[in-house]
Amino acid sequence: MVALYPGPIEVGGIQLKNHLLLAAGILGTTGASLARILQNGAGGVVTKSIGPSPKVGHPGPCLVVVDGGIINAMGLPNPSTAFVDELAVLHGEPVIVSIFGGTPEEFRTVAGWFVGKASGFELNLSCPHAEGYGAAIGSDPALVEECTRAVASLGVPTWVKLTPNVTDITEIGAAAERGGADAIVAINTVKAMRISTALRRPVLGNRFGGLSGKAIFPIAVRCVYDLYESCSIPIIGCGGVSTADNVIEMMMAGASAVEIGSAIIDDISIFATIAEDLYSPDGIDAREIVGCAHA
Repeated sequence: MVALYPGPIEVGGIQLKNHLLLAAGILGTTGASLARILQNGAGGVVTKSIGPSPKVGHPGPCLVVVDGGIINAMGLPNPSTAFVDELAVLHGEPVIVSIFGGTPEEFRTVAGWFVGKASGFELNLSCPHAEGYGAAIGSDPALVEECTRAVASLGVPTWVKLTPNVTDITEIGAAAERGGADAIVAINTVKAMRISTALRRPVLGNRFGGLSGKAIFPIAVRCVYDLYESCSIPIIGCGGVSTADNVIEMMMAGASAVEIGSAIIDDISIFATIAEDLYSPDGIDAREIVGCAHA
């Protein structure tokens, strides 16, 4: 396997300690948990998605473990503006705040709370199980462009997280780029569900959810590959990454960095574990392999 030279990098206008980031929605609800992930080797962290008003989320069960992954339907629970105080302990750290809203104006309002307190924003235009938010907006190129422009106009690095649950993800990526996105994150979870044959009803309280974990890695690789062909801004690969070889594969598809989420369930120190295999003092510059599978 190819080894990379260690050290800080810059992706989409944000300085990171390495190529490995915590994905949104995983241990990102408090400043303490985010700090813990950074201490365990992450090069940057993305918070839980924060919206214009507090939400309690969907009724349980909200998560079910399946072969090769996890299906969740959290419903974007969040404390809204109260979350600002959680960032105080993370001053100077590479923290990207995930935000959501129902309109471009709501996206800009939420982002405004964190100007000067976060390294950048990640627009959640991809959650598949929150009515009126996430993928409900992120499947419309015009709305994606408008929401991106509303936040990017604040002058803070803006990443846009895309949903795979569309006919053509490159169309959505192009819309984000037109709106002024500094980077694209691909992908969020894939629409999924399970039914209890004993109870004769869906397992999740919301009935439907989003699948994450190793099972969606090939889907994520394909989406990154397609976006690299159609967009000129950096791509952060996300979806099923659990090994150093997965990171290299994502990069060869076109990713400049990766986000890791579900793999934390098996190993809270997954970032350090992967870094041990990924980096070497005699490794190569990652830019040598980003997109090399397109040659």
